Amino acid sequence: MYARVVRWEGGDAAAIRESVQRIRGEAQSGPPEGVPSTGFTFLVDPDGGRVIAISLFATEEDLRAGDAKLNEMSPPVSMGTRSAVETYEVGFDIRL
Repeated sequence: MYARVVRWEGGDAAAIRESVQRIRGEAQSGPPEGVPSTGFTFLVDPDGGRVIAISLFATEEDLRAGDAKLNEMSPPVSMGTRSAVETYEVGFDIRL
């Protein structure tokens, strides 16, 4: 499994909360078209103006395809400035 981790900083608290609610609603039908993700996790600190978005992918090929497609999309300006995009191999993922 692989992960794409994106960080935003300097966002407005109310705008972050609104964006997260909108994205959550859109994600109920699955990932965006062309993004072969197996899951998404958003970590938010609205009062600190920070957001971390983690997208999970089954294979490195899926990660590359998803990364390319996500990079084509305009990031939500309301969440602040995108400060980093990183990729990782997932050592383990435990959900209880």
